[in-house]
Amino acid sequence: MTTDFTGGGDPRRSIELLWGLPPGPRPGPKPRFAVADVAAAAVEIADADGLGALSMRRVAERLGVSAMSLYTYVPGKAELIDLMFDRVLAEAPRDTVPLDEASGGWRDRLEAIARQNFALYQRHPWLLQVATSRPPLGPNVVAKYDHDLRAVDGVGLGDVEMDLVVQMVGDFVHGAARTAVAATQVAQRTGLTDEEWWERAGPALAKVYDPDATPIATRVGAAAGAEYNAAVDPSRAFEFGLARLLDGVAALIERATG
Repeated sequence: MTTDFTGGGDPRRSIELLWGLPPGPRPGPKPRFAVADVAAAAVEIADADGLGALSMRRVAERLGVSAMSLYTYVPGKAELIDLMFDRVLAEAPRDTVPLDEASGGWRDRLEAIARQNFALYQRHPWLLQVATSRPPLGPNVVAKYDHDLRAVDGVGLGDVEMDLVVQMVGDFVHGAARTAVAATQVAQRTGLTDEEWWERAGPALAKVYDPDATPIATRVGAAAGAEYNAAVDPSRAFEFGLARLLDGVAALIERATG
């Protein structure tokens, strides 16, 4: 699986592009496109064909220009990844009322953020292949970070704890979404549903598997298989994990305010 990184290009140039700062004077005709058009074309390619299919040449072809002319808009793929990432984060909902006035309290707000992030990954699976240890410091990235932090602002946590809680929820959703997207992709690529796969694998496994050698795995696996009808259900794991994660945050808040 292809992995790309945000923050892999020239940070100064990336910030200029992300925030729409005007470039210096350049010779030649007036630009045909805005930088946002380039980012939109790149997102469309990645959504349709995956991040591995993305290249400056593919983006140029989609826009109907030469690859060389595209470099007058964006200096390279690294900066383009930053633009793409920030662009799709604009889809994240922004509350119309301050989060501290919304009903439900911090738990409902964090749960809503987790579900919004999960849906975003499903719309744009290529996001799961982008490492963000150096986040693109664009307007949508910053706005989403502020939005997510407000979900736990004023509940008794320190600033560093707030940051870590938001990061923890984001990391959990990333892992859960990766499992869910992979389950969909493997079904598409093999042409088999989970039930069909187990129907084929089961008889072969029975010839070599000794249930007495691994009794706990045998017992728990049989119970889980019966419960899930032998199908992998990433949404079930997501719901269970999210609830337990929020239970942990509740304990942290109680300790901080108790």
